[in-house]
Amino acid sequence: MEFDDQLRRYFGTADLSSVPPPALAAGIERMQVDLGLEKDRGRRFALWALLHMFGAAPDLDVAFEEEADRGAARSFMELAEKPPES
Repeated sequence: MEFDDQLRRYFGTADLSSVPPPALAAGIERMQVDLGLEKDRGRRFALWALLHMFGAAPDLDVAFEEEADRGAARSFMELAEKPPES
C-alpha cells in the first residue's frame, strides 16, 4: 500500500489541503468501513494507521484480534507522537 495511492483512493487526490471538509469526512468514513471489512492483517494495519493519523482510528482491542497487532499499533502510536530529533 502506497500512502499517496491510499489518499487518492479515499479523497480523490494526494493533496489533502485541496480536500473540502465534507469530502474529508466522507473519505474517513469509507476508510472506517473498509477497515471493518478487511481481513488481511497488513492491509488492516495500514488502514488503521492512516485512520490514527486522522484521529479516527478505533480502539486497539476493537481493531485488532491479535496481541502482536495491538503491540505493533502501540509502537506506531509512540513513534508517531515522538518529536523529530534535531
